[in-house]
Amino acid sequence: MALFLLLVIVAIVLGIVGVVAKGLFYLLVIGVVVLVVDFVLLGVILGRRRRRLPR
Repeated sequence: MALFLLLVIVAIVLGIVGVVAKGLFYLLVIGVVVLVVDFVLLGVILGRRRRRLPR
């Protein structure tokens, strides 16, 4: 879970720098990509933790 939070913080920082700094729009794009990859990673981790009940 710490990796998830770290990647969210990195994505936010990259997004803010990309918006504020003139000519660094690519940092905003990289931040969005990191955020999407982070949520996919979270989904995979939570999907593996789910236990299936035996019938």
